[in-house]
Parts: sequence; structure tokens; C-alpha cells
Amino acid sequence: MSPTEVYDTYWRFAAERQSIYVRRLLEPDGPWTKDPILAAYRFTNAYRAADRVSQFLIANVQYGESRSQAPAEVFFRTLLFKFFNKIETWELLEDQLGPLSWQAANFDALCRVLDAAFRRGMRLYSAAYIMPAPGFGHDRKHANHLALLSQMMEDGLPASIGKAKSLRSVFEMLLAYPGLGPFLAYQYAIDLNYSSLLGFSENDFVVAGPGALDGLAKCFADTGGRTPEEVIAEIADRQETEFRRLDLKFEGLFGRPLQLIDCQNLFCEISKYARVRHPEVAGISNRKRIKQGFRAQARRMPIPQFPPRWGLIPALPKGDLAPASFQGRLL
Repeated sequence: MSPTEVYDTYWRFAAERQSIYVRRLLEPDGPWTKDPILAAYRFTNAYRAADRVSQFLIANVQYGESRSQAPAEVFFRTLLFKFFNKIETWELLEDQLGPLSWQAANFDALCRVLDAAFRRGMRLYSAAYIMPAPGFGHDRKHANHLALLSQMMEDGLPASIGKAKSLRSVFEMLLAYPGLGPFLAYQYAIDLNYSSLLGFSENDFVVAGPGALDGLAKCFADTGGRTPEEVIAEIADRQETEFRRLDLKFEGLFGRPLQLIDCQNLFCEISKYARVRHPEVAGISNRKRIKQGFRAQARRMPIPQFPPRWGLIPALPKGDLAPASFQGRLL
């Protein structure tokens, strides 16, 4: 492969973005970075599971004392949340209808709440993904997504996915449904894999999304005939070597190395970062600006929660300790 100057920036970005995450856990007031681009614009965390929406999914939707771990319930809650991918939409539904569950699901009631919110001008969907409407014949996109979820439940998809032998198999089952292209089907497979329904390695399988393809094009002038997924897998395998080569401190997510999904996401983020840091490198999208700015908010971040089977215990120090004293333990 033939790396460009953006390739080294990929690793520097990953290390600094993870350091910012740790610093924010320790010190709510900031400043968290000296990098002017990271300070000015919004980027996801180095680890997908550490992002705000993923954290809400894991802690508030999938797990918790009051949340049933029956496969149908876990699937229903996960997909209902992820179709909109917006915390405020989930909270609206639970505020209006009570704790959401498959056993008590009333799709007409769900649709009425969303219809009323839409008429009030509420944005129901996150801007993180492009969400095409599945073709179920309804006027509103949210009604079509509710119909899609209803169809999945009627088809017994939760039980089928629970018997899957691989993450790729889960992806293929989801991909068979309307409105879910390869990228969304892969993202939802990863989300379901956070839950108690599945237990596959995040290094089993990856799909490169449009943003990652642009990031790959900026990092490599030539990939030597490798597919995007093969390049991502090679990057994941080389992470320790590359962090050492560039003399970068990277302790991972409480000891957990970057997984394929994280390396994929980092290519998407470096696509954006390079628009400012390396404006001369066009990539394939030819986008010039980063749309979302970052506004620092001085607030204490909650102690993160991750899938229990990962064995990650965020051991946060007490008191006013420097970021270097932060220690995470991996069981």
C-alpha cells in the first residue's frame, strides 16, 4: 500500500481523540486538547461504544434492572431506538407511553405520539445516518420504520438472529429487509452485538461506509488491490506498531484495543478532519468544510457502561487528579 501524509494523521487523531475522552471523564471544565481542529469541530470518539448515543443505548435501552433480557424484548428496544438514533425521540416515547417493550407494544400509539411530535416540528431522526424510508406505503418515514419493525417481529427475526453463527450472518439477515443497505445493516448488527442477544467479536466482520471510503482514499494513494474491508483489517492488526512508530501513547478503551468497527469509524472521522488539516487532499467526496462545530459544555460525564461480557471496568480516580493518573482495568 502507498500511504499519504494523512495516514500518520489518522493515528495522531485516534490517539488525541481518545485522550480527550479520558480528560473529559476526569475534568469537566477543560480545556481538553491543544489541537485547534479538535477543539473547534465535533468528532465522534475513537471508540464507537463510548459515544453518547451508544452509551445511552447500552445503559438505558439494552441493560438496566428494569429491562427484560428476553431476546424479543432486547431486539425490539434496540431497533426501535436505532431506527431514529435520537435520545430525545426515545425519551418522548417513554414519557408518553411508559417503559417500551415488545410485550406491551402498540404500534398505533407509537405512531400517534410521533405524528404529534412531527407536527410540532420536532426532529425525530438523528443526522448521523442517512435514513431512507422503507417502502411500506405510509406517508411519513417514521410510520414506515414502525411498520418495518412490526414486520421484523412478526417474522420472528429476533429468534433467528439469536441463533446466528456469526456477525456476518446477523448482517445478512438485516440486509434482507427494505430500507437497510449494507452500511445500516452492519451498524445495526454492531448495535445488537452490544446486547445480551449476541456475543460475537467486533473483529469478526466489517463494512466500510461512505465516510470511511473517503477517509481511506485520503490515507492511501494506492491500496495494492486490497478491498476497503481488507485495509481496515490490516490497520486494526498494525495499531500497536503504528502507535509505537509515531511515539504516541494509546492505552485503548480501559485496555481494549481498537476493533474493526472503531477503525472503520476513525476513517470516517479522518475524512472530516483532513478537510481542515490537509485541504489539498481531495479524497473521493471532495467536501471542503466540516459542518458541525463543537461547543464545550462544562459537565461531569457519567461513568461509562459497556457490554458486561467485555469485562471493562472504568476505574475512575477520585479527587482532582491529572489525566495521566487515570487507570482502567480489564478483567
